[in-house]
Amino acid sequence: MAATADDATPLKPLQGGALVLLTIAVAFSTFMEVLDMTIVNVSVPHIAGSLGVSPSEGTWTISSYALASAIMQPLTGWLARRFGEVRTFISSVTLFVLFSMLCGMATSMPMLVICRLLQGAGSGPMVALSLALLLSSYPKAKQGMALALWAMTVVVAPIFGPILGGWLTDNFSWPWIFYINVPVGALAALITWALLHKRETKTFKMPIDVIGLVLLVVGVGALQFMLDNGNDHDWFASPMILTLGIIALVCLTFLIVWELHARHPVVELALFKRRNFTVAVVALSLGMMAFFGINVVFPLWLQIDLGYTATWAGLASAPVGVLAFLMAPVIGANIQRLELRAVVTFAFIVFAVTSFWFASFDSSASFGTLVLPRFVMGIGIACFFIPLNQMYLSGLNPDQVASASGLANFCRTLASSVSTAATVTLWQHRGEYHHAVLTEHITPAAPAATSFLQHLEHGGFSMRQGLDVVDQLITREALTLSVNDVYLVCAVLFLAMIPLLWLARPPFGNAGGAPGH
Repeated sequence: MAATADDATPLKPLQGGALVLLTIAVAFSTFMEVLDMTIVNVSVPHIAGSLGVSPSEGTWTISSYALASAIMQPLTGWLARRFGEVRTFISSVTLFVLFSMLCGMATSMPMLVICRLLQGAGSGPMVALSLALLLSSYPKAKQGMALALWAMTVVVAPIFGPILGGWLTDNFSWPWIFYINVPVGALAALITWALLHKRETKTFKMPIDVIGLVLLVVGVGALQFMLDNGNDHDWFASPMILTLGIIALVCLTFLIVWELHARHPVVELALFKRRNFTVAVVALSLGMMAFFGINVVFPLWLQIDLGYTATWAGLASAPVGVLAFLMAPVIGANIQRLELRAVVTFAFIVFAVTSFWFASFDSSASFGTLVLPRFVMGIGIACFFIPLNQMYLSGLNPDQVASASGLANFCRTLASSVSTAATVTLWQHRGEYHHAVLTEHITPAAPAATSFLQHLEHGGFSMRQGLDVVDQLITREALTLSVNDVYLVCAVLFLAMIPLLWLARPPFGNAGGAPGH
């Protein structure tokens, strides 16, 4: 064992300007990393056109990043123990910045995909370690505030990603969605290193669990590729998707068995033996699955069905972050006085009510009508994310925070990937069902349909043109009804998770134990 910090006494928390600077640096690095999960989405058509590939090939810029990040997240604990939390964090940020710059300089799709893969690998440990570094640098009494500040960046960043990505692409060019990371990341790395390089954690010379690592890479890789491409290939009707699913199932099953008995596991699955960790991580993952599903389908519906531009779809989505941003410090400051299970229960009720609210809208809903429930939904975000993070970190030793946060982020990221695939598939399939049902009413025996077609003929439309107009209207309403179905499913999922929360047992204490490394 090699130690790079004083083993005798824990370091004192940072104070004053140093603490403010560290918070800003860590917050910006976290914001930057999470932002890159969504900032590319609206720019895919521009990237594909610029590099001479199809839009479907352009989506590899999204999936390659998500794949590498998902693989590296559960490795965070091992990396932090082997190299130290500060070094690992600085190295991650540096790699992220370097490959962000190379992404912007890419002249071909293979080059861009490779750079995005390595950018994602660098990003994996950043979120988990940013939380660990914040908690260890704050006084114990203010760790709830540190958790709140961290949570704000993680929750709000994906919402602003499409807006910023669309604006940069429209007003400059797509490489700037990557170049913007360079000055932000470089400054964050320099500030963090200047403040924390003398506060490094102890390091341990542990061997790498090669078998566990291989199972993780292959299993997560196959699963991510299956989720990204399943809908385009009709899921398990495709031999390729079926094969990927079998590989993912076998590898991840063997990974669980192997890691539970490995002397030096790359993924600390033993954390799931803790009741509160298991309950909170499961609730966080399922909650993110429902919440992410809503946030995936909503802008798609606005753009594909209602004719919104990417920028306006982003503006319609963004109000969800307003109350989350305002309430997060309040929740964080009072987290030790709150019954966390009741707070999260309230959050799930808010999510369920607003989802039922959305499910009542039709295709004529105005911008203001759509924005209002998004604004109200923000109440639940701070009441959901911050308490659950406090719950899964409660009772852990400081040296377990990085592993726990990395594993929780991995589960959250995986749940989001599953949600994207599942909700888009559900939306499309329910849209086809509603289209078929509505089309059955377009017959010569239906007075309303006949009258509408006659009205179009009087307006100069041929019968063929009139039927095309009717089909467009049916498609519009069918997709709207399918959106309503998605919201109803998510609302039921939110309510179904409430009993799970009460399996957790207080006290939930301070996140990550004592301050200092």
